[in-house]
Amino acid sequence: MTTDWTIQSRAHTCAATNRAFVEGEHFYTLLFFEDGQFRREDLCEDAFKARNDNVVPFSQWKSKYVPPPPAQPETVSKQTGEDLLRKYMEEEGSEHTNARYILALMLERKRVLKEIEVKRGVDGSLTRIYEHGKTGEVFIIPDPQLRLDQVADVQAQVAGLLGAPAPAAAPQPVANTDTVPVS
Repeated sequence: MTTDWTIQSRAHTCAATNRAFVEGEHFYTLLFFEDGQFRREDLCEDAFKARNDNVVPFSQWKSKYVPPPPAQPETVSKQTGEDLLRKYMEEEGSEHTNARYILALMLERKRVLKEIEVKRGVDGSLTRIYEHGKTGEVFIIPDPQLRLDQVADVQAQVAGLLGAPAPAAAPQPVANTDTVPVS
């Protein structure tokens, strides 16, 4: 499945009625896969109930509307895992597939992202759908199905990109040159 992996923000109005969502209101997110790309549609409860049930989305879920936080003044900051994931999501190509996956897992562990659903493609591929807890943005992450022996290398690569020290390697035994073998 070749797709454009983009971040899609939560709408602030219902796609069907154009009515603005109110803080605390429940709404439905429908994710459609059309022409090789994902399209997000956010609907209020009334519009969701009135929609055509014959049109089946790729994924759907119910959320509580939280308005976006006020804009923060621009400060000089170090690159975070979220910044790096956003940067890699904008890139085309598969060279950062493993890093995107590890970054998403890291952000899920920090409770920044919440996994909504996992989809299995007809070819056996896995696609993980995450929602950003504060902004409601959807992150569609292909799961590279890394083997355990590959994870440490990718984690070290991501740590290096974030400016963190790479995990220390196990110390290697050093030959003692001060002793003489006894015969």
